[in-house]
Amino acid sequence: MTSADFQSIGKHVPRREDRRLLTGHGRYIDDIDVPGALHACFVRSPHAHARILSVNVEAALQMPGILAVFTGHDLAQWTTKLRMAPPIDGLQPVEMDTLPVAKVCFQGDPVACIIATDRYLAEDAIEKVVVEYEVLEAVATMWRALDAGSPKVDESLPSNLLSHQRSEHGDVEFRKREAFRVIESTFSQHRQTHLPIETRGCIAVWDEGRQHLTFHVGTQVPHPYRTTLAARMRLTESQVTVISPDVGGGFGQKIALYREELSVAAIARHMKRPVRWREDRMENLLASSQSREDFCRTRAAVDANGRLLGLELEIIEDFGAYSFYPGNYLARVVAMILTGPYKVQDYSFDVKVVLTNKVGNGPMRAPMAITSWVMDGTMDAIARELGLDPAEVRRINMLHPEDLPYTMATGEVLADITPHETFEAALAKIGYQEFRDRQQRARAEGRYLGLGMCTVVESTTYGSRFYKSAGIAGSGHEAAWLRIEPSGAVNVSVGLGATGQGYETSLTQAAAEGLGVPPQQVHLHLGHTDVAPYGMGSRGARGGTAGGGTLYLCAQEACAKVLAIAAMLLELPDSASLRMVGGRVQRAEGGEWSDTRLTLADIARTAYLDPLALPEGMSPGLEFHKTYDPPPMTYSNSTHMCEVEVDVATGAIRFMRYLVAEDCGTVLSPVVVEGQQHGAIAMGLSGALYEHVHYDEGGQNLSGTLADYLVATAHELPHFDILPMHTPSRATPAGIKGMAEGGVMGAIGALANAVNDALAPFGVVVDRQPLTPMYLRELLRDK
Repeated sequence: MTSADFQSIGKHVPRREDRRLLTGHGRYIDDIDVPGALHACFVRSPHAHARILSVNVEAALQMPGILAVFTGHDLAQWTTKLRMAPPIDGLQPVEMDTLPVAKVCFQGDPVACIIATDRYLAEDAIEKVVVEYEVLEAVATMWRALDAGSPKVDESLPSNLLSHQRSEHGDVEFRKREAFRVIESTFSQHRQTHLPIETRGCIAVWDEGRQHLTFHVGTQVPHPYRTTLAARMRLTESQVTVISPDVGGGFGQKIALYREELSVAAIARHMKRPVRWREDRMENLLASSQSREDFCRTRAAVDANGRLLGLELEIIEDFGAYSFYPGNYLARVVAMILTGPYKVQDYSFDVKVVLTNKVGNGPMRAPMAITSWVMDGTMDAIARELGLDPAEVRRINMLHPEDLPYTMATGEVLADITPHETFEAALAKIGYQEFRDRQQRARAEGRYLGLGMCTVVESTTYGSRFYKSAGIAGSGHEAAWLRIEPSGAVNVSVGLGATGQGYETSLTQAAAEGLGVPPQQVHLHLGHTDVAPYGMGSRGARGGTAGGGTLYLCAQEACAKVLAIAAMLLELPDSASLRMVGGRVQRAEGGEWSDTRLTLADIARTAYLDPLALPEGMSPGLEFHKTYDPPPMTYSNSTHMCEVEVDVATGAIRFMRYLVAEDCGTVLSPVVVEGQQHGAIAMGLSGALYEHVHYDEGGQNLSGTLADYLVATAHELPHFDILPMHTPSRATPAGIKGMAEGGVMGAIGALANAVNDALAPFGVVVDRQPLTPMYLRELLRDK
């Protein structure tokens, strides 16, 4: 199927949501007025690791406007603990109190919740809550966590090793023995945070008469969130409604039910009053989930031509103090898909995940981000060690069209991807040989240019079979409903949670395509658990394939019934000669399509208001529900080329050019996809250059403000030259693949490889990020 076959999919339609959002008519949590709502504010630990000896709230309760102060002991009566214990070999089961009762485990851990008539009075009262602590030694690094004598972050476990898993495919040791060379490389990714424009916040409204909780919260996963919230409050899901309005960004931070949100819900129920909470930016940097901190080592067994014979991977991940997710999840996904576009069947991995006295870890846009840097960085290491051209090393190891479908060593199947094609197109577009000539001339002038290459195979969607095979609890299916009203208006919904991805544009195009109506005729409903069908939410680049694909299939079913009614009204034996285009029924006659007198509104009126005129056995109305479970994993791919100039005197990096050749399957909305590409690349470059959650040896966060946690702006980022090379998937509806995270993956690898290429004359290698001027000068100082 090509884009020419579509009427709505792939067309340049202005973003539907922009008029509302850009004119200030968006509706976020803070725009929701709840009369009489009280305000919550949390007392947070100044220590990274300490026992709670006592909490004295008497002075706080005497202050004006303070109605109550609740501690972990109170919340323990009203909520259940979070138990994270999927039956996975090598994974330790853990439990978490709603608020700490005996011990705090990171700086910013919430110890008590103050309820006041406004936020300002609540913040004033924080100073009056006296908490007595017994300070313990903090475990501030993953290396300290692995020490036999280190303090235990979770004292219920035998050690700080939360998860340890090994796997071997083929015979790596044999490959190492027969190899021409075994080349070892290391890669260290630093801790970052998601930094959404809108920080976390919620409003809890308890209806005592109906015994019902309405919970307004910005979340990516409304239905799973409701399931967890209801269970931990000992309520049924019928007693909880989750409403997610406009959300100012999530990037993975707005998936879990956090302890603050659960506390607000439980307190609202206890006090029988509405309660609202909004964290400030310092709280977000100090106490919201973080990600990325890991260390990888590869040992590549190669022949004299640089061909990869076997690969050994070691990963250590710092998971922080608390497990909102299974501890094996993030690192195991990295290990399973690491080899990406490169051929190797003898592959082993060893994955360790440790607890430290830091904020708990969680998925951040492209949780597998390090994979592409590791593999393409390993290709560059092979080229350096053997004196080969890095492009040729990639060519000799890369999957070619004749290799596909290709079963990776871990059993994952790569199909309908084009890594070789995007790589060659990117090389040609960037002018690879011309760059090498220009690079040599610049070096003679004392200027150091570098070109970084990174070919990405991005895992997207994650069907239920993937979770099952990975030993991870969860489902990958999605659900949709579509209702054509008697007037011909079309209402649709899926279980996704929008956080700025442009769903109102792209998903309505998918529904419009399946039904045969203009996108403007379709209205999307998201984020309300009493309205939307139960779906798995937004994560893992699944919005297009799972959400758009399910809506497309649901709309096709609706179209089939619409055309069956049309055939009856036109007195035809069946609908084989009919189609719906632009909301009107067309008929094929003599090889040409011609309009009939029927519109969707005509057919809808018959379906609802004259059901006796319907074909025998057909039910009245036009309401449809569809569930769809995608393939275990869908893949898209891209090649990133990044040209930089490094000032060796200062360590400053200047972008010269950035090019991406991308294949993300059928594009629902070109406008949305281009925005996703730009945003993902910007996020990857910003993280690799600037962003760093930095802790000292005592577990104190030294980057708790935006003066210390730096983020790239448009001024620091290059122009992105996008080369579209999209080919549809044969395994998904309409050929959709997904693509929201690959830009992060490619940017991290392309930038690091570009800097290494620039600094090659000095014999130094960057193997950790961020790539700050101080770090580069540290490498160059003695060179």
